[in-house]
Amino acid sequence: MTTSPLPPSPEAQAASDAGLALLPPATLPVADPTAMARGLVRKVMLAALFGGLVFAALALYGDVHKLREAAQSFAPRAVALGFALAAGNYGLRIWRWHYYLRCIGVSVPLFESSVVFLSGFVMSVTPGKVGEVFKSLLLYESRQISIVRTAPIVIAERLTDLVALVLLTAVGSLAFEHGIAIAGAGAVVVFGMLATFAYRPLGELCLGVLSRLPVLSKVSPKLREAYETLLTMLRPTALLVGTFIAVLAWGLECAALYAIVHGFAGIVLPWDAAIFAYSASTIIGALAMMPGGLGVTEAGMTGLLQKLGGPAMQPAVATAATILVRLATLWFAVAIGMVALAIYRWTRRRAQSS
Repeated sequence: MTTSPLPPSPEAQAASDAGLALLPPATLPVADPTAMARGLVRKVMLAALFGGLVFAALALYGDVHKLREAAQSFAPRAVALGFALAAGNYGLRIWRWHYYLRCIGVSVPLFESSVVFLSGFVMSVTPGKVGEVFKSLLLYESRQISIVRTAPIVIAERLTDLVALVLLTAVGSLAFEHGIAIAGAGAVVVFGMLATFAYRPLGELCLGVLSRLPVLSKVSPKLREAYETLLTMLRPTALLVGTFIAVLAWGLECAALYAIVHGFAGIVLPWDAAIFAYSASTIIGALAMMPGGLGVTEAGMTGLLQKLGGPAMQPAVATAATILVRLATLWFAVAIGMVALAIYRWTRRRAQSS
């Protein structure tokens, strides 16, 4: 005797209706919140295992014995400062998320909005962080706010993040030979990205092309609705505010790298080199579409630190600094996301029982 499959949860059905079922399955909640939590934990554990392998490879590259020697000369307060700066990044991005909600006319209390946003950090280890659309699913679950209405915020976040990182990379490159050319290329990239999304005729052209694809033709109206919402956040004022916050936020993570590197005795890394090393390696990791940029970001950051840090920046120091920076700026976020998601589930159960 066969049993009928369970019907999809309202959140999953809403995601499917919105055309978001095309996203990775990790972004869709299942009917049972407990099962969903187990699924998220499993995916995070797999990503953590991969991250551990990356760290192990870095340790072998840096020589475990020399890494131990570098650690003995390290000032622990530098790690504390790095984590504090990373936390500042998260606070600024909560501000941007809440600002974008207001831009599209969605009113959510600040505490609830913050918990939902931080819960999305569980998905930081998805390619390009696209799994952070999970935030939209949580808002649908708690307040029945249309996923199509809030999912474009994730696109606006990623767009302003990329613009900010390109701008920071350009600033960091000015101190190097041919830096002006690199900065100019960065400006062209930024202009092209903004034109693709914010210039309506070009956006309409892209939507027209997408609507002719068999796999997307049925969800074309939803894509158009999402695009209209995205345009609201790409108006000049909203775009400038979002980009300004992003530059501040990612500038704090560049500062985290600077602080951690200077925790090693005898190491001096110019501030512009720290900005370039962090922002450029983060962009490379994002473009590689690896979960959380794992492997690619670490390799890029280690190589750039060695290139820009001078003779004192030995492989052991560069790899140790990279590991500490990634703990502060990636895995710290994932841990916060797990705690925030637990708080979200607890408040939901409390609200439903009252």
